[in-house]
Amino acid sequence: MYYPDEVIEEVRMKNDIVDVVSGYVRIQKKGGNYFGLCPFHSEKSPSFSVSPVKQMFYCFGCGAGGNVITFVMEYENATFQEAVKMLAGRAGISLPEIDYGEEARQKESRRARLLEIQKEAAKYYYYMLRSPRGKTGYQYLAGRRLSDETMKKFGLGYADGAASDLTAYLKSKSYPDELINESGLTAFDEKRGMHDKFWNRVMFPIQDANHRVIGFGGRVMGDAKPKYLNSPETVIFDKSRNLYGLNFARTSRKGNFILCEGYMDVIAMHQAGFTQAVASLGTAFTSGQAALLKRYTQNVLLAYDSDGAGVNAALRAIGILREAGLSGKVIDMQPYKDPDEFIKNLGADAFQERIDQAQNSFFFELKILERDYRMDDPESKTAFHKEIAKKLCGFEEEVERENYIESVADKYNIGFENLRKLVNSYAARTGLVQPAARPKPTVSAKATPDENVKKSQRILLTWLADEPGLYSKVKPYITAEDFTEPLYRQVADKLFADMDRGNYSPASIISAFEEEEEQRTVAQIFNTKLEKLTTDKEREKAFHDILCAVKENSFAYYSARTGTDMNALNQVIKGKKALEELRKTHISL
Repeated sequence: MYYPDEVIEEVRMKNDIVDVVSGYVRIQKKGGNYFGLCPFHSEKSPSFSVSPVKQMFYCFGCGAGGNVITFVMEYENATFQEAVKMLAGRAGISLPEIDYGEEARQKESRRARLLEIQKEAAKYYYYMLRSPRGKTGYQYLAGRRLSDETMKKFGLGYADGAASDLTAYLKSKSYPDELINESGLTAFDEKRGMHDKFWNRVMFPIQDANHRVIGFGGRVMGDAKPKYLNSPETVIFDKSRNLYGLNFARTSRKGNFILCEGYMDVIAMHQAGFTQAVASLGTAFTSGQAALLKRYTQNVLLAYDSDGAGVNAALRAIGILREAGLSGKVIDMQPYKDPDEFIKNLGADAFQERIDQAQNSFFFELKILERDYRMDDPESKTAFHKEIAKKLCGFEEEVERENYIESVADKYNIGFENLRKLVNSYAARTGLVQPAARPKPTVSAKATPDENVKKSQRILLTWLADEPGLYSKVKPYITAEDFTEPLYRQVADKLFADMDRGNYSPASIISAFEEEEEQRTVAQIFNTKLEKLTTDKEREKAFHDILCAVKENSFAYYSARTGTDMNALNQVIKGKKALEELRKTHISL
């Protein structure tokens, strides 16, 4: 399943990557490129770069990289075709009908058919809720004060007590057993064979950011266990990359997101007008979901249950949000347990007041911590202050730490200098104030001979992409065959061919590779950091050294293969002469 290459290139060229990325990520110009915090991993120092010249993005922290189509695929969790459609719509380009090739058909068919099955199941459950057989489920939802409009918006449904009705329905649609089983909607045992996974449950379709059903959550009617049952992870359902309600919340434009614990909390809040509410999918909140939230907001409000389990979950989520670089606050819902109960009893206006009064997450942690100490006992009070000092050491940036020391000292009537000394003393003894751990670089710090070879080839390709005018000067000495790493050779071959035609584009080269890992590597190739050199003489020497290194490795590579490869012998003969000339040649930059 594919669009013609010329159509893909038109879509890419008419969507400037800086304009597209800046719609998702806050980026600032520094020199010739733009930089910001990477949306694909948690970081506090910008390592995410966007090049308007190369029309590429690259993160020097996690290694994510590619062109504008790759970016939309990664950010929106979209397929290649979906990303092209989004960008075509943005640029006002009319796309032709998709051409279905056999190889592409096989590659896309399984994912597409799994999405079809989830959609059919959602339709089945939706119909069942509104039929006589769904009376129990409908009465339950109506009893929770959900309107018909809200039930429709979220596609709520019902799985009745029959153990194999959905299975039979999907089979009637000609879906094979293997695919139905892979969907996560059925289970299998020797006694009953393949049967429905969900029955006697109100059904909550889980949708991705693009409103496609990818899984389900089911709430049992009665006291059976488990109370909530969720779809297993499948090819199309990755819990760490999705949040319940995100498909609506992402367009709420409220300036924040409210993170809840359950489906009903999200639905009740949306019905009350708080359309920025989302929830994790039947599991504890994860760093992956924090990174997902970071794509849309910097401010997250926690609306977890006010009981002990909810408090512990909130404390855990606070740490994850802080590690992701997100600002977190906690909504106080007492005397009620959760947002649903609060809104039913006090209304939306009262809940908005609680949002406005949401507590800073650090002070929420201190409030919970204070419960373990007696403030009327000097020894216990001192121990509490030491714990505060320990927690303050968690702020790695001095300005932020000083601001919190000042606020904490004021709130708990501790002298500012006394608390500051306690923090510094504790940090000195324990070494707690350390720079945050950075993502491991994509290239190993301990370079092997093989890595040195690859790095010199990457540097040369980056240098030529940055300064295409140099290509005509090196063309007599360097060819694509001199790049001994197969993928690098393919990149060089495309780059040099484009430069010969006078229309080179690193971003278009990325589109020639189908695998995500290959696209990342190509992005890395064109974003290799060049050594900062101040004088023309230093730059010319460095460039000459790189050229020689690439050529010398090429000569050694083919020399080792002359006994079995006639082409290698030809390369050695040509390479020796070119290398000798290159060593004597001065190339002006």
